[in-house]
Amino acid sequence: MIPFDFEYYKPASVQKAVELFQYLQTQGKNPLYFSGGTEIITFARRNFIHPRAVVDLKAIPESNVTELQKDGLVIGSSVSLSSLSASNLFPLLSEAAKGVADQTARNKITLGGNICGEIHYREAVLPLLLADSRMIIAGPEGIKVTNIHHVFLQRMRLDSNEFLLQTIIDREYLTLPWIHFKKRQIGNVGYPLVTVAGLKKGKQIRIAFSGVCAFPFRSIEIEQIVNNARLSLAERIDQIIRNLPAPVLNNTEGSADYRTFVLKNTLFETVKRLEGR
Repeated sequence: MIPFDFEYYKPASVQKAVELFQYLQTQGKNPLYFSGGTEIITFARRNFIHPRAVVDLKAIPESNVTELQKDGLVIGSSVSLSSLSASNLFPLLSEAAKGVADQTARNKITLGGNICGEIHYREAVLPLLLADSRMIIAGPEGIKVTNIHHVFLQRMRLDSNEFLLQTIIDREYLTLPWIHFKKRQIGNVGYPLVTVAGLKKGKQIRIAFSGVCAFPFRSIEIEQIVNNARLSLAERIDQIIRNLPAPVLNNTEGSADYRTFVLKNTLFETVKRLEGR
């Protein structure tokens, strides 16, 4: 149970959502956008956040699409991870979505909610980073389209009055060779020790990580090391560990040393398999 009262709104259009959010801001309501709402509910129950109003995006038609269009696969921010897994239009994204939480939670967690959340892992973003996806963002200035690398820097960098409406993945990425590993300490449900996603475009391997550091990431420097054929695979993996963008996580899921051990083994499997495809 959330220990405070708040107002709930469910606008049916992008324009109405933006206008309503701005109005609630002027009224001092500290509003929040949400699509799935699972993280907001959790944080509110723990008194980490105190919105006096929430604006539900799930009634906006554009936020619920999953379809192949001329310029690529369009996915709305309110599409659940369960729906993504079932559609399998982008197999790597479907596999990444399938690994988040359990089935009951995935029925509620949305793509936008996972990407824009505050929890460390946000695993659904990894395939989008690898595919250089375009993000459709709505706000007071209208609709804008931007490359994911301009707006996702360790986390989504949106103004408080903006929200993610859709993601577009170019068709060429939907059928590229891919691989996905999620390593947990125990069982098949829960946060990862290490998640590694990879794509091979031409002869170049792209790779992205979650659970390794305190944020999900794709690193061009690491990809240059991965694709450096002058080095042995063991040498490349050692260099990757030395070039991580932040310290390795040390938490209840696993120590930094154990995580590094798992990461090395996962990198070996990832690169070896993709090099052979």
